[in-house]
Amino acid sequence: MARQAFRGPIFHLLDDPDLGPEAAVIYEDGGLLVEDGHVAEVGPFIEVQPFLKGAPLTRVTDGLIVPGFIDCHVHFPQVDMMASPGKNLLHWLSAYAFPAESRFYHEDVAAEAARFFLDQLLAHGTTSALVFATAHKVSAEALFAEAFARNMRLITGKVLMDVNAPAGISDTAETGFMESRSLIREWHGKGRLGYAVTPRFALTSSERQLELAGRLLGEHQGVKLHTHLSENYDELEAVKKLYPDCPDYFGVYEKFGLATPQSVFAHCLHLSSSEWQRMGQAGCGVAHCPTSNLFLGSGLFNLTDAEKAGVRTGLASDVGAGTSLSLLATMNEAYKVHQLQQRRLSAFKLFYLATLGAARTLRLDDKIGNLTPGKEADFLILDAKALPVLQRRWERSSSLEEKLFALAILGDDRAVAATYVAGELAHKR
Repeated sequence: MARQAFRGPIFHLLDDPDLGPEAAVIYEDGGLLVEDGHVAEVGPFIEVQPFLKGAPLTRVTDGLIVPGFIDCHVHFPQVDMMASPGKNLLHWLSAYAFPAESRFYHEDVAAEAARFFLDQLLAHGTTSALVFATAHKVSAEALFAEAFARNMRLITGKVLMDVNAPAGISDTAETGFMESRSLIREWHGKGRLGYAVTPRFALTSSERQLELAGRLLGEHQGVKLHTHLSENYDELEAVKKLYPDCPDYFGVYEKFGLATPQSVFAHCLHLSSSEWQRMGQAGCGVAHCPTSNLFLGSGLFNLTDAEKAGVRTGLASDVGAGTSLSLLATMNEAYKVHQLQQRRLSAFKLFYLATLGAARTLRLDDKIGNLTPGKEADFLILDAKALPVLQRRWERSSSLEEKLFALAILGDDRAVAATYVAGELAHKR
């Protein structure tokens, strides 16, 4: 049995911190025991110490042990075109995103990009993610293979897009269905991997393709649905014209059986109260993408509306329109987005959206999201001395909540000292 022990400040969440102070668990001198890739014990070090016999002990003196971050929406083929200027979403897609994705028909391109992408996720403290590939089957295969080799909990799928897209990144309704089914059979449930049926959005899939996407969901238990919803006003108007029989944008996905408890919709900036209500009733989740929404000028996400409707929400980098793979940097922007809407997000809430809240959004909170015994041991060691300004703020903070807030506002990948995946060191700065 592989055993490892860690001693130092530990922070994780047992529930949404807005529900009460008992949701946030802090051990100033904590102990964490990992056995065979899972959390075996966690608590005050004095209570955990009797269980540590024979386990190598790592001391954390100038930082904090936290659960690994979970990115609820990111495009791995778009890393190379981050920071590309665009007038708006649809212009940006045509000018930059689609040309970048057109290269991923080639095995070597996809494999190299998958290695770089996962290296970067781990360096930024992200241990799990829901990821867009491209319409090329090989792109999903490359990412699955690389994530499997690293024993990461990762969900991806080939993109479905058979209309309104360049030939180099298009499929057909039938080939998209067949290739997705083949990928599901090969990769879904292998190791810590999962599959997501992935229509890009309603504008780039025919009715037949969306119908077949619904069939894939119905035929394969546990498979996710991952797509975009209500990101941009021009997109909304185009969807209305394309689907005049549907009451609204969300109604398109409902029509084809794509609104399920396994569905995760990115953005959701311009939903009606009816759409929010129906999303909550269907059990859907939302990926909140503050950096990309600000970068493209798409709008501000309203977390209060999502919560009132009972819609699970997790944080997302949304690279490449997103401006950083760091979920610490993403917390910073999420805080500002909600300040503009007269809502203050606490440090605990920001970390919740990137850990347990994100795990709940992906329906993976039985496996990841915090450090309770039995969960998979994905966690980080954050370094308070990584940046001089952060160190000074940390030393002058009067509580761990203030320290966490400093990490969320000032931190980025430089604050990630080490990343552990299933108990194994996967990145060290």
